[in-house]
Amino acid sequence: MAEFLSQYNLLGLVIGLCTFLIIGIFHPLVIKGEYYFGEKIKWVFLGAGILFLAATLMVESTVASALLGVTAFSCFWSIHEVIEQVERVRKGWFPANPRRAAKKRQ
Repeated sequence: MAEFLSQYNLLGLVIGLCTFLIIGIFHPLVIKGEYYFGEKIKWVFLGAGILFLAATLMVESTVASALLGVTAFSCFWSIHEVIEQVERVRKGWFPANPRRAAKKRQ
């Protein structure tokens, strides 16, 4: 497959498309993760980012390594986005999870 992509100069296009999809997947992951688990979900993103980063260093395929790297750094960026999402919820731009809000009030 990599030979086909390389032969027709499609590697950049495939990596770009997959990067777009990976980033697009992380947006709702941050929103839903913060909604259900709160700010502590950032530790899951940190752990996943470290695992994807380690996998990037172990894979020999350029395409796979690039996509794992994009996923790793998307996880790391999601840590920042979770903190921002907490602020968005506080401002009322996104709904707060009523179950977690009830626990905080008790």
